[in-house]
Amino acid sequence: MKIRKAVFPVAGLGTRFIPATKAMAKEMLPVVDKPLIQYAVEEAFAAGIEQIIFVTGRGKKALEDHFDRSYEIEHVLENKGKTDLLKQIRELVPKTGTIIYTRQHEPLGLGHAIWCARDIIGDEPFAVLLADDLIQTDKPVLSEMVKKFDRLRASIAAVMEVEKDQTDKYGILDAQAVEKNIVKINNMVEKPNPDEAPSNLAIIGRYILTPKIFEYLGKKEKGAGGEIQLTDAMKALLKEQPIYGYKFCGQRFDCGDKAGFQMANLAFALERPDMRDKLIKFIKKIQKDF
Repeated sequence: MKIRKAVFPVAGLGTRFIPATKAMAKEMLPVVDKPLIQYAVEEAFAAGIEQIIFVTGRGKKALEDHFDRSYEIEHVLENKGKTDLLKQIRELVPKTGTIIYTRQHEPLGLGHAIWCARDIIGDEPFAVLLADDLIQTDKPVLSEMVKKFDRLRASIAAVMEVEKDQTDKYGILDAQAVEKNIVKINNMVEKPNPDEAPSNLAIIGRYILTPKIFEYLGKKEKGAGGEIQLTDAMKALLKEQPIYGYKFCGQRFDCGDKAGFQMANLAFALERPDMRDKLIKFIKKIQKDF
């Protein structure tokens, strides 16, 4: 079956970015001039996704409005003849019915957020994208994963090597290489201490999952942090179905971390011809002070 639907868990409060996120969804934090969530949605559409499912919570109205028409702004831009900007904001709005919203009423973890979309997904494979994980690459990661899924016909997660002392922040894999950029997962552990981690190969926020995952998420078994973990459900799924890891090419930025978020802004700004020269000049200037 074609991967038609993508789940975006966006119910988190973004407490690490308070006060910026006191009244604004963390997914609306801008990298250069585009909110994090827009990068992820564009990646999904580039991969052929037809339906976006936002699993939201309280305080996410700005996110919903971002993908809706803004007649007042359009009117002003049209009157001022700013046709390029007018085109940009109109292109933000997908066709009616493309975006669906459902609520996660309690912060019970990533696995629970995905489970909240079960009735919308139905009995078909689907993608999951975490907007906090912003990836700078020539080949959109989800597009490459869809190609791998079409051939492997099994769940697949984006994976990368992390520093050995950082394993307690990720789902860590016991896996073996089966072909270029593809590993077959034997086991996985959610946020293990470095001395207990089976490797330094970590899952990051891109998944393609079979609907069988809902059977395990529906058991609502709590894991690390007292939350319902997707990693635990995937580990249980391994007993019935194979799961693969895709080692993508590109730079991943953890935009749920303040330093990672600033790095992403700098890296993406340096790609912009209208900003690159000024930024390089500034970077060279401040380097002298360190």
